[in-house]
Amino acid sequence: MAWKPRPRADVDVRSLPLRPIQGFLLSRLDGASDVAALAQVTGLPLEQVTTMLGELVSLGAVEPEPGDAPPAEGPPPARQTPEQLEPLPELPETEPHLQAQHEASSDEPPPEAEPETGTHRALFESALHDKPVEERVALAHTATEPTLSALCFDPQPKVVVALMENPNMGLQQARLVARHHRTTPGLEALVSRPTFANDAAVRHWLVRNPQLAPPLFKRLWQARPLHEQYVLVISRELPQTSKRIATELLRARFANGPSEERVQLIVKTEARCLTHLTGIPIDSRTTALLCGRTYGSTTFVQNLARWSAAPPALIAHLFKQDVVRRSPQLRLLLQRHPNAPRER
Repeated sequence: MAWKPRPRADVDVRSLPLRPIQGFLLSRLDGASDVAALAQVTGLPLEQVTTMLGELVSLGAVEPEPGDAPPAEGPPPARQTPEQLEPLPELPETEPHLQAQHEASSDEPPPEAEPETGTHRALFESALHDKPVEERVALAHTATEPTLSALCFDPQPKVVVALMENPNMGLQQARLVARHHRTTPGLEALVSRPTFANDAAVRHWLVRNPQLAPPLFKRLWQARPLHEQYVLVISRELPQTSKRIATELLRARFANGPSEERVQLIVKTEARCLTHLTGIPIDSRTTALLCGRTYGSTTFVQNLARWSAAPPALIAHLFKQDVVRRSPQLRLLLQRHPNAPRER
């Protein structure tokens, strides 16, 4: 009987170090589709789906195939309490699963898996690559499938510009161009089409494209919500140049964006985002919104205590939290903050 993978109901997948592509596959598991059907639904090669399912089983996210030994399970890790902080540990900038948590909380859907591209690339290399450029440009204006998708692998920007004028050009082809094209003029032509530029999957691949020019990057992301910008900053997939631009955009929007967005970002990341926001103060409304909440996270308090721009009112508010009252180490850390009340 064919295996029909299903997620484990007793596991919080947000706590697992999943890669985006693993999360995409996990979201398609319904317990009724076998491995072959999942490959067809996701557009991923059968071998890749099989390999990733094995990884998900090992991580504890998916029930093992009947007859297989379940992965060894140890006792759940003990939850750290304030009393165990002796001394306070140095906190990492981010957790392995943090990006997946933010992508899951985004208002936009995750980028769809790219269809199998080997056939389209092979078609371009075997039947189209040796044609004169002008002939390929003329063909790009009117091409239909599979030639249309094959031309998305053309390295000439003239061909991509021509593809944008083809009425048969759709999101599937736009995503191929965003992921595989490597010239600024070609990517500019793609971004000039609002339907394509507004697609979540097109933006996903564009910002990971090493040839995306900084002005195009800013055009795509400068107006996006803070939590989406932060996902790019902590992404392991972006080129370093793109990550630097993403950090600039994050800092600019945090300095001038809505107070509600700032609070949402700080709370959702347990204040880890503040390591990228050094030197940027927060206004009185943001401070008031933060002071209107109750906090029970040791990590949150530590990160705020190490943020030099934390206003005095917020530091005073943290002193009142139960998690701080129970922890001499947290109180000591807050007392060392330059904006801590002197009486403490």
